[in-house]
Amino acid sequence: MAEERSAVTMTVNGRTSEHHIEPRRLLVHHLRDELRLTGTHVGCDTSSCGACTAIVDGKAVKTCTMLAVQADGAEVTTIEGLARNGTLHPLQEAFREEHGLQCGFCTPGMIMTAIDLLERNAAPSESEIRHALEGNYCRCTGYHNIVRAVQRAAGTLK
Repeated sequence: MAEERSAVTMTVNGRTSEHHIEPRRLLVHHLRDELRLTGTHVGCDTSSCGACTAIVDGKAVKTCTMLAVQADGAEVTTIEGLARNGTLHPLQEAFREEHGLQCGFCTPGMIMTAIDLLERNAAPSESEIRHALEGNYCRCTGYHNIVRAVQRAAGTLK
């Protein structure tokens, strides 16, 4: 017997689409497999690493912990939705300028988490930035340049 599918409509990076989705399908897999938005990474499948972070209805969400059907009617922004007309988002630019990435695997999740932080706190302290990024793992950079990138972006977004 085939599993039932639910009609789900969501707006992802400004584009509204409807798909019929298996109720147990995770949002991260829907974004990557159906919508081909592969910047949202699958890292740990346990919500520990933060590589899958996207913005859902204005809040950073680890998409490996959310069912796609839970995003019905939601506004979702992934890393692919940040740049405009070929121009990097200020946070993306700050990561580039401050060398806040090395292998780049964690970078989309770090940036999406930082966007959520900067929406809530336009001028976070170093301690607040480090606290906000605690749920995101980077195995390459040691976090120093990531924190500097968020500080740099905060200065441009004020």
